[in-house]
Amino acid sequence: MTIKLVWILIFLTLYCSYCIYVGFKVSANNKTASDFFISERKLPALLFLFTATAASFSGSVFLVLPGLIFRDGFQAAYISFCVIVIPFAGILFFKRQWILGKRFGYTTPVEMFADYFQGKMIRILTIIIALSFSIPFLGLQLAASGKLFNFLSNDVLNLNITTWVLAFILLLYVILGGLRSVAYLSILQSFLIWIGIISIGFITLKLIGGWNIFNESLANISQLEGTRWNKSPTDNYSAYFAIPDIVQLTPGIGKATPVGGIWTGVMILTYVLGFMGIQSSPAFSMLVFSSKDPKPFAPQQVWFSAFIIGIALFLFSIIQGMAAHFLGADQIVNKSGINITNLLPNSIGNGGEGNLVLYLINSIENTAPWFLSFLAICALAAMQSTGALLISTGSSIITRDIYNKYFKTHTNDNEQKFIAKIFSFIIVLLSLTIISFSEDFLILLGSVTIPLGFQMCIPLIAICYVPWLTKHGVSWGLLAGILGVLVTDNIGQVFLSDIVPWGVWPFTIYSAFWGILINLIVTVLISIFTQKTEERLHKKKYHDFLNYHAPFPNSKKILKFSITILFVFSWFFFAIGPGAIIGNDIFGIPNDKNSWLFKIPSIWAWQILLWILGVGMMWFLAYKMEMSTETKEKIDQLNDFH
Repeated sequence: MTIKLVWILIFLTLYCSYCIYVGFKVSANNKTASDFFISERKLPALLFLFTATAASFSGSVFLVLPGLIFRDGFQAAYISFCVIVIPFAGILFFKRQWILGKRFGYTTPVEMFADYFQGKMIRILTIIIALSFSIPFLGLQLAASGKLFNFLSNDVLNLNITTWVLAFILLLYVILGGLRSVAYLSILQSFLIWIGIISIGFITLKLIGGWNIFNESLANISQLEGTRWNKSPTDNYSAYFAIPDIVQLTPGIGKATPVGGIWTGVMILTYVLGFMGIQSSPAFSMLVFSSKDPKPFAPQQVWFSAFIIGIALFLFSIIQGMAAHFLGADQIVNKSGINITNLLPNSIGNGGEGNLVLYLINSIENTAPWFLSFLAICALAAMQSTGALLISTGSSIITRDIYNKYFKTHTNDNEQKFIAKIFSFIIVLLSLTIISFSEDFLILLGSVTIPLGFQMCIPLIAICYVPWLTKHGVSWGLLAGILGVLVTDNIGQVFLSDIVPWGVWPFTIYSAFWGILINLIVTVLISIFTQKTEERLHKKKYHDFLNYHAPFPNSKKILKFSITILFVFSWFFFAIGPGAIIGNDIFGIPNDKNSWLFKIPSIWAWQILLWILGVGMMWFLAYKMEMSTETKEKIDQLNDFH
């Protein structure tokens, strides 16, 4: 047994033991089903802060993002704006959902939508999206955790056995402590995620010889011919350093490859907007219901997510991805002679970019095996933080909205907790079964989870802001949106390639946006023809209550409100939309280092500038516009845990 493996086992044992200990410790507090499902609506502010942050940024951000940046360059680094877009959904919906949950005693979002819309179809579709989000996404996290330790142990730890053991540990602490154990462990997991990303960034800088050499190497690659995407079609810049175009009207990625890279202005906008699906998903609605009050919403959205996680992604994830070109991972760079070392295998540049972070972690196996093991736990925490919430909320939704609703309407607290634990086991088992069946099939399912969650924005807009949208409109719109996602993503091409002629992400527009566009059109059109007085009066009591506790700006503040809307749209246009293309050379020509105003490529400087402005925008919306602040009056609960 090698020293590295010993350290891995020590850190893994300590981490797993702590997870189980926390599960046992908090289990005594779960006396009722409400305790187990939503922490009896008394989750402290600090716990919500860490839980929402840890669950929002999964192992995909930790492990996958640097590989995408390596493969596609700075154009892919626009994905880092997820630190703004993910909590932006929270700003729109968290406070208003919390007010309704507190007033009407909702435990799951299915109860909220069914109560508000008075329809069965919306109930069924919300359950489908909740489970479609939970099971495949959980499967991706479990598969990645097994691969992590199999890789770092040099295949000593069996892939399948490790995956199942780590899944069992995750399941155990969830069924022991319910949402409380998820919340308490998220404190540690949040720190580990942030420290892990930053530490790997510093390791990468050390491997390349420091900041000056890294920056000089960027200048060298900006002039290199024959890179993966070669040149942008508009200005003949290196496609690693420039958004290729505003939009390219290709039949679809897979049918015709966009020139200069896939990340056109429209692709970036529609892809990053899809990340709103994380905090719009049913899992986060339940987390909102669990919060004691709205007090933690604003700091989580502004400081924990947009600012703190933003530091990690906009600086250190980008360093990881771009520095890999000069550490041996890029064959073209190696042949040109401008690489620094051959530490990384060139297989990374031949479709193996998903292993980049694993190789970076493994680079310190001889110098600091203990720190390598610590970083492995950081990566594991990123996967388990999201997975734990999905198990907890998914099992609660099945118990409350399927078992209690359709099979046994009268259940006591102990029975509900027991049934939820059984369904937790089933969710994990289904995820592991998909992993065992086919990793490719798991990736297909996992790729549509966030786009499907994004479709929940329309029902949330209806219940939080627009009473005019009817139950028939929203229900059929949601169904149309789900189908729109499926037929414009990879899964549609695999199963419907003979029927669907347009390819994946037609016209470089992401499937999440195709879905929401179809969703919105169908919702509005059907709502026009299905207006009913009885339904309007029923919904009025919800919106009257919302407008009392979270009112829109009055006439004196309408100018301030209008300016805010204009600024928000402008930020989205220039940060992640078509306007972002001006960032290619506004601060210097990409292939001329002497023109770099801030001594870094213009596109990177633009991203950092718009990120800082984005943090300011989030602060203004959350605090000054009071979209995430506490309600001014106490909200009385009509019924608890119905």
